[in-house]
Amino acid sequence: MDSPVPPPAGAEENPSPTEPRPRRRDRHGRGMRGPIAPPQVPLSVSRADAFVDLVHDSVERLERRWPQLSEVEFSVREVPRPLPEGDEGFGPDEDVVPLGSLLSGEDGSRDRIVIYRRPVEIRTKNREERALLVHEVVVEQVAELLGLAPESVDPRYGQD
Repeated sequence: MDSPVPPPAGAEENPSPTEPRPRRRDRHGRGMRGPIAPPQVPLSVSRADAFVDLVHDSVERLERRWPQLSEVEFSVREVPRPLPEGDEGFGPDEDVVPLGSLLSGEDGSRDRIVIYRRPVEIRTKNREERALLVHEVVVEQVAELLGLAPESVDPRYGQD
């Protein structure tokens, strides 16, 4: 039976069907895929980015009351690093996982407060609870840094 489609030009010159042809589209012919959601939609923000935003919101809220916090570095880590055996604090045999930590500045470096994302996320069910817990952790770490009670750092501490 004759084929209604003629062979491509140059097929006789290059009879090797094993050579791959250059791919210009994906296998369904739709071309390159774009982002699932545009950048202005909340869906496009990752959980890690949303958590960093919660920490920054909490810090901004406290900096209005305590301007000296502008000298403190705030950061987010996924999980705390366990200390070697024999050291005090979070170690392999302890049951308590910290939600945040204060690293005192030495040799002219700035004080640093670290909030641990995964332990906080595991203890909360939704964004509102997460925001409250993040703020409480930040307030507790700032209170430890300043040597004050958490209630004096933020009068609304523990009331939400």
